[in-house]
Amino acid sequence: MMVRLLLASVLWSAPTNEAGARPAHTPDSLQKRSYDYLFDRIEEDISHAARSAYLRSFVSKAKNEENWEELSNGYKNYVHYAPDALKMAYADSMVAAAKRSKSNEVIGAAYLSKGIAFYGQKRLAEAMDTYLIADRYVAKTGDPYLIYKTRYHIGQMKYILGYYDEAISIFRECCGYFKKGHTRAYLNSLHSLGICYKLVGNHGLCTETNEFGMAEGIRTGNRDMEPYFVFSEGVNQCLVHNYRTAVDKLQAAMIGIRANKDFSNEMVGYFYLGKAYWSLGEQEKAVAYFKKVDQIYLRRGYMRPDIRGAYEVLISYYKEKNQLPEQLLYVEKLLEIDQKLHQTHAYLQGKIQKEYETKELLAEQQSLKKSLSNRKYNDKIFSAVIGALLLLVAYGMLRYYRNKKEARKKYGELLQKIDAISKAKAKTSDAEIGMSRDVEEAVLHSLTKFENSTKFLEKDLNLTKLAGHFNTNTKYLSLIILKQRHKKFNEYINGLKVQHIAQRIKNEKTLRNYTHEALADEAGFSSTRRFVNAFTANTGISPKYFIEELKKASGAA
Repeated sequence: MMVRLLLASVLWSAPTNEAGARPAHTPDSLQKRSYDYLFDRIEEDISHAARSAYLRSFVSKAKNEENWEELSNGYKNYVHYAPDALKMAYADSMVAAAKRSKSNEVIGAAYLSKGIAFYGQKRLAEAMDTYLIADRYVAKTGDPYLIYKTRYHIGQMKYILGYYDEAISIFRECCGYFKKGHTRAYLNSLHSLGICYKLVGNHGLCTETNEFGMAEGIRTGNRDMEPYFVFSEGVNQCLVHNYRTAVDKLQAAMIGIRANKDFSNEMVGYFYLGKAYWSLGEQEKAVAYFKKVDQIYLRRGYMRPDIRGAYEVLISYYKEKNQLPEQLLYVEKLLEIDQKLHQTHAYLQGKIQKEYETKELLAEQQSLKKSLSNRKYNDKIFSAVIGALLLLVAYGMLRYYRNKKEARKKYGELLQKIDAISKAKAKTSDAEIGMSRDVEEAVLHSLTKFENSTKFLEKDLNLTKLAGHFNTNTKYLSLIILKQRHKKFNEYINGLKVQHIAQRIKNEKTLRNYTHEALADEAGFSSTRRFVNAFTANTGISPKYFIEELKKASGAA
């Protein structure tokens, strides 16, 4: 925090160096040079000390001339060359200078650069927020390049968050604009477009886009993106089970990926190399690559949702070999990773095929810990477990007879609730949630329409996605649901689903013969277990008991 405060004050005092200390005197000869001259020297392949002198001169000249646009550009140069620990401090100074220019173009460009810096550090939520701020300023400028550059970065966030179709639409637009004279941006857009095609399962179109991108690189004389097109095709070939081709392309591309110090794609490359070798039956090679994924995670603290599967394979591998310490190590790492992913990839979490759910991982973690610490006392543990099970059975029998009467009561209450659904009105509260009444009413109106539809039956529905449909943010939506419906988001959605399926079971006799799995699917639950748990939590009785009682009542009638 002290470094950030020191750097923020740079705007109003002499410029500082990357460490936040007062720099040496800036030569007067450099102060007389133009900004273009200083920028060209900064971009040259020169020593750190020489570049620092030009960086300081650029910022000092802009401050002395009170040229806020160039001062913002000066700090943008620092953002590009500073170490990761200081990039955001310089980004704050860049935005502060831009605001003094009172130019929407300069302010928008500064926020865009700050968002890119956040993205480079994989601080995705902050990057998205900053891109949206940039978009508001840029939209007022009429500058097509800046507008499309901002749209490109928003497209990047769309595909990371799983909105692939929206991202494809954005990248197509960007390709159309950038093709006319912005070669690198054009090639970047083509590369991102190919990735999105791959993610929606259109592997043929992905291959076409990768090949076209390489051809366009040759045509335009810019081959900087060539390793990335080869890399993308390597991943694509792995996904269509052409594993030898995938290995060849990924190995060839990784040279350029590592040279660019692109740790995120380096992780992806190691994951798919591991996946290819595993599928080819070369498990030891595969495990070595999966461990490389883990090594980068340990250094960077970053993980992508689509490559968490490396840990699932490692868990299974060591489980099969009965190597409990290694198995426990990767179980605990996967638990840690899933917790981090949930904070920034809530939407994707529901779309990724997981072999290990959190509950199962926790159970396995505890089981492994017990096995490792108590191997010498297996007999004692066994006896204790058997005793506990006997007590559990006795307790269960006692509760069965006690709860049978209570279940019958809950069944009656559920029937009354179903009959009263059309008359029920949601309670309101006068609690303030920090938004205008008009905005709140608009969101509440959308919420009521949503409840009267069947969109809540979507299996991958979450707070982020619903907020997007309502054109609001997740914070406001969750607060309105809590205020108006007196429930947290997941409880609210589950309640709508349970209410819907209970009413259908009561009115449609054919549903009473459905399995729990089929009923879970009808109600929009992703698993039978979640359906049964939600039904019981909302009604106080199990779906099985509810159906049995309805059948009895129907037979008696």
